[in-house]
Amino acid sequence: MIGRLRGTLVSLRATGILLDVSGVGYEVVVTPRTIADLPGIGEEVVLHTHLVVREDAMLLHGFGREAERDLFRVLLGASGIGPKVAMAALGALQPEELRRAIAAEDVDALTTVPGIGKRGAQKMVLELKPKLTTTDADSVVGTSTVAQVRDALEGLGYQGAEIREVMADIETDAPVAEQLRQALRSLGRR
Repeated sequence: MIGRLRGTLVSLRATGILLDVSGVGYEVVVTPRTIADLPGIGEEVVLHTHLVVREDAMLLHGFGREAERDLFRVLLGASGIGPKVAMAALGALQPEELRRAIAAEDVDALTTVPGIGKRGAQKMVLELKPKLTTTDADSVVGTSTVAQVRDALEGLGYQGAEIREVMADIETDAPVAEQLRQALRSLGRR
């Protein structure tokens, strides 16, 4: 198994990069977020990797942080989630956001991932919640309040896109009532 690569960035592609490691060029699949975090062509890059072996191909997936790679591996353990959907999930949500969404059973946040519908998100929560234990209990409580605020706003008739925009601006450590007030104020200004 190839667990980490250090080499020179040779080129950027739509779905990945080419990394020269001691004269050997490795094609590595990465998320757009990882591409944005990379230095320029010709610079040294370190990627934590996971090798996916299929009948017709061997694909090396790369991540800027070890936590991303570890979460990728956990996602692959869920039925119905392959490397493509797992990469899409990590491209759409930060690892911390993904963990929180699963812990808080926030299906709407998970449906923002391309390739995951409502049923898939519910199944994902069911399978992955026991595997993704968060050591910080406060962060799980905080995120479940976010899900409560999201549900309240949906009950008031706001659309998913509006809710997502507003949720990024509220203080998630505040009580539910205060978060809801902040969200409504923000929606009122739009």
